[in-house]
Amino acid sequence: MPVNKKSNKKPKLNPYWIYGIIIAVFLGINVFSGGMGSNVGSTTTQDKFFDYLRDGEVEKVVIINRREAQVYLTSEAASSSEHKNSVKPQLLPMSGKVPNYEFQLGDLQNFENTLREIKTVYELNTSVDYKIEENIWGDFLLTLLPFVIIIGAWIFIMRRMSSGAGGGAGGQIFNIGKSKAKLFDQKTEVKTTFKDVAGLEGAKEEIQEIVDFLKSPDKYTALGGKIPKGALLIGPPGTGKTLLAKAVAGEAKVPFYSLSGSDFVEMFVGVGASRVRDLFKQAKEKSPAIIFIDEIDAIGRARGKSNFSGSNDERENTLNQLLTEMDGFGSNSNVIVLAATNRADVLDKALMRAGRFDRQIFVDLPDVREREEIFEVHLRPIKKSKKLDLDFLSKQTPGFSGADIANVCNEAALIAARNGKKAVEKQDFLDAVDRIVGGLEKKNKIITPSEKRAVAFHEAGHATVSWMLEHAAPLVKVTIVPRGRSLGAAWYLPEERLIVRPEQMLDEMCAALGGRAAEKVIFDKISTGALSDLEKVTKQARAMVTVYGLSDKVGNLTYYDSSGQNEYGFTKPYSEQTAELIDKEISDIIEHQYQRAIKLLEKNKSKLTELAEVLLDKEVIFKDNLEKIFGKRPFTKEPVEPSSAEKKTTSKLINTEETQTKESSCEEE
Repeated sequence: MPVNKKSNKKPKLNPYWIYGIIIAVFLGINVFSGGMGSNVGSTTTQDKFFDYLRDGEVEKVVIINRREAQVYLTSEAASSSEHKNSVKPQLLPMSGKVPNYEFQLGDLQNFENTLREIKTVYELNTSVDYKIEENIWGDFLLTLLPFVIIIGAWIFIMRRMSSGAGGGAGGQIFNIGKSKAKLFDQKTEVKTTFKDVAGLEGAKEEIQEIVDFLKSPDKYTALGGKIPKGALLIGPPGTGKTLLAKAVAGEAKVPFYSLSGSDFVEMFVGVGASRVRDLFKQAKEKSPAIIFIDEIDAIGRARGKSNFSGSNDERENTLNQLLTEMDGFGSNSNVIVLAATNRADVLDKALMRAGRFDRQIFVDLPDVREREEIFEVHLRPIKKSKKLDLDFLSKQTPGFSGADIANVCNEAALIAARNGKKAVEKQDFLDAVDRIVGGLEKKNKIITPSEKRAVAFHEAGHATVSWMLEHAAPLVKVTIVPRGRSLGAAWYLPEERLIVRPEQMLDEMCAALGGRAAEKVIFDKISTGALSDLEKVTKQARAMVTVYGLSDKVGNLTYYDSSGQNEYGFTKPYSEQTAELIDKEISDIIEHQYQRAIKLLEKNKSKLTELAEVLLDKEVIFKDNLEKIFGKRPFTKEPVEPSSAEKKTTSKLINTEETQTKESSCEEE
């Protein structure tokens, strides 16, 4: 039996072989038919031809299709040594005389005039003939080619449609409506687990409950409970929303579909809704399953907003289909949808209701304890010094997200490697924080002595005012070394507060205006170096008046709209008289703090000057230098810190670029 099978085995005929044979036949016909008489003579130029003509070696010239000339030499000339090899050898014998040379004509009129002139001068009897050649098979092939392409494309599309109609998403034209989700299942190795997610205890607890339900559903269904249909991860960028989803993919032993909200967006109408249908169809076929949609605000924006054209919005169709699939007549409870966004305020209310995204999990910026845990995770692959204190590092990075901390660890390793160290030390991490927050240090930046002195007094003013105020953030370091876009910077260790009182905001504003106030007190002039300070205090004052209701004149009112609908309004939510009152109140708050900073600096003018001179001499001063000049800070609310000479955190920068622009514009005016 096996022998018979082998003997009956015949080679399969590939249809592409037939296509190749047909093309070869057409090309052969084209070559050996009308085009056989061309390209048999050697190629020459018009100048050489005219030389042959003057020497009387040309018997006849045939002009083909007014573009090409064929040259026939006399018998004596053709047999000479110069022209002996002018005729190319032919594959097939040809009847009649073969041209010796060929060349392309440029301007036919000029050629004919020159030819006539030479014949007249040298009294030649060279004949000139004109001939029109047609390649019948070539013209036929060109006529037939469009039909062949159309028929071939039609066959290709039909074969693709018949073979890929039920397949998954691929490069086929009829699969454009298929889902682009990437599937993670038991066959796909995902190394991220909940152990890799530091901090975020509340978020992890809720996410783990979903994973536990999929692993052991009887534990919950026995009491009549139902698994949430969706969980929405909300938080600032870099806090670990996508990392939590990766951990779910690594922990859950069920199919996990991951895609971005922009994957539903396409230029073709109806594609987004079609991809949503296909995504849930695939998930239901493999249920229980989890679908993760990252950056869901790409398709989940509130309907009716910013659609002034009145036309049908493709994004709204996609959202409608998503709403139906998550909680509609044909919905399946075995498919759980996870989504992440940092813009929850713009999402549609129908998407946020119970039954769709039942749980809204807030992923906030980490606190001190959570930052220490995040440092532990990111320091695992790094060769660090044994003396490294993680508690110290976590206190030096207030307001940093998980992504920022990962960047700090990587930058510290790069700095240590650049300095040739064998382990990453504490100073490398402090330099990394400086590098990330303030920018690259530029010691070679050209700055005039007068500008350097102004910057020194500006930064000393910040340091002095913040030292004298109770609620201002304690100073860590002051530098006049240019870094990034700044000419100088003052570094503070801000207190992590959950609520902020008016006196705390006012003290911070006064400290921010200390730089400009110092310029006014010392030089009786002000400069454009306080741009970032003014921007900061203006935002704070406006927030006090219009958002937090901390102004006595405006009252307990807020014009902040958490729903985001105010962005699309054409009118302000207050009258013109109220707008004037708000503007005046903001200006009064800032001006009062500015005058307060000036009074403080005038009282301590000698100490301010002493501090600025030390800063000009050393370029970088720390908390110890301020204690020598001002004494201990008279306030008890001081954070306990290991080494005051190395503390570095968030910065307040002078915007050099804007400064230079405004100075030049002032000179022009």
